[in-house]
Amino acid sequence: QVQLVESGGGLVQAGGSLRLSCAASGRTFSSYTMGWFRQAPGKEREFVGAISWSGGSTYYEDSVKGRFTISRDNAKNTVYLQMISLKPEDTAVYYCAANGGGGPYYRGFSYDYWGQGTQVTVSS
Repeated sequence: QVQLVESGGGLVQAGGSLRLSCAASGRTFSSYTMGWFRQAPGKEREFVGAISWSGGSTYYEDSVKGRFTISRDNAKNTVYLQMISLKPEDTAVYYCAANGGGGPYYRGFSYDYWGQGTQVTVSS
């Protein structure tokens, strides 16, 4: 079992930055690929990015490439999502998720555990 708790969301002006954190419980955190997803009001959940268990590989959705960076600290059981140059269209609830069984990293069904989400609101 892995429990995930996101934090760091809030209200920011366009062009601003935020760093989200996702703290995980459980001794096997380092074995999971970790992903970030988001869901805006009235829209389907979408993939934002993912990071391999070692942190050696990262993957991003095209609209966030160059603006978002995922990192992890396995010693702290934490994964981060650094967001810069935020846009109003980035407004959403952001979720972190843990994928222990493989499957496409960009698909939500590949992930076994999910956090409760943290709201990010970008004002224009």
